[in-house]
Amino acid sequence: MTSDGGAEHLDPAPARLTVGIVSAGRVGSALGVALERAGHVVFGVSAISDASVHRARTRLPDSEILPVEDVAARSELLLLAVPDAELAGLVRGMAAARVVRPGTIVAHTSGANGVGVLAPLAALGALPLAIHPAMTFTGHDEDVARLANACFGVTAADDIGYAIAQSLVIEMGGEPVRVAEENRTLYHAALAHGSNHLVTVIVDAVAALRQALAGPGLLGQQLVDEQPNGLAERLLAPLASAALDNALRRGQAALTGPVARGDVGAVAAHLEALEAVDDRLAAGYRAMSLRTAERAQTNPALIELLEGRSDGSEIA
Repeated sequence: MTSDGGAEHLDPAPARLTVGIVSAGRVGSALGVALERAGHVVFGVSAISDASVHRARTRLPDSEILPVEDVAARSELLLLAVPDAELAGLVRGMAAARVVRPGTIVAHTSGANGVGVLAPLAALGALPLAIHPAMTFTGHDEDVARLANACFGVTAADDIGYAIAQSLVIEMGGEPVRVAEENRTLYHAALAHGSNHLVTVIVDAVAALRQALAGPGLLGQQLVDEQPNGLAERLLAPLASAALDNALRRGQAALTGPVARGDVGAVAAHLEALEAVDDRLAAGYRAMSLRTAERAQTNPALIELLEGRSDGSEIA
C-alpha cells in the first residue's frame, strides 16, 4: 500500500513483441531462444539450408518456417541474423518490396555494421538497431548459455533506439555496450583480432607441440596423434588459460617469456626449430614476437632479428 492508503503502484510488464528471424543460423536461432525465454513470441523464421531447418525445428519448435517476406511483414521485431556480406542486399530487397511495416523494430546482428546499413528500411518508417553479441557460436546448446556472460555491441539512431536495444539485450541476459556508428569497423576488427587470431595461435602451437611430443612416451601415456583434445592440447590448456586470464586482469604486465626478456638467442633458436616444422608457422611466430617485442620495448637486437635485419648468430 502507498502512504495515502491507495494500492501500491506497479509498473506494467514490458511489452511482449512478435518476433521474426531471418535466418535460423547459429546466431539467429540462439537469440530466438533467448528472446522466447524473455517472454517474446518468435512466430516465424526463415530457413533454407538443411542445417538451418534443423536448428529452427529443434531450437524454436513453436515457430513456423516461412519465406523471408512473410517473416518481415508480420514482425514487430525483425531480427536479421545473416552474414555481414549478405546484409545490405537483404535490406535493399526488403525495402524495394516494402514488406516491412512502418514502426517495425529492425535489428541486425552484424558486428561490422551500424545502423547505416538499415537506412533503406528506416526511410520507410522502421526503427533501426544494431545488436551484435560479442560471442562465438557453435550451433550447440552452450550457445544460449554463453549469452548470459556476453556483451552486446549496440548502435542506434537515437536515444529511443538505444533504450530499446538496451532492454532487449538485458532481457536476453547480456550486457549492452554502446558503440558509435563511426567506430563499428574498429570494434569489429578488435574482436576479430582477439578471438579469431587467438584460435590460429593456439592451433599453430598445438601443431608444433605434436611434433615436439612425437615418439615413445612414458608408461601409460597417451600417444600423440592428430585428434583434438589430446595430449598436446592438455599440455597447453592450463598455460594458455592462465595467460589469457592474466592478460585480461593485468594487461601488458602479463607478458612473460623470452621475447619479453629480450633473449635473442632463445628466440633465434625458436625460429630455427619452427622453420624445420613449417615455414608458415615460423612466420606467424616471428610476426607475433615482433609485436610482443614492440609492446615490451625490449632488446633492440631482438627487434632487429625479428625484422630480418640480423640472423642472431652473433648472440646465439
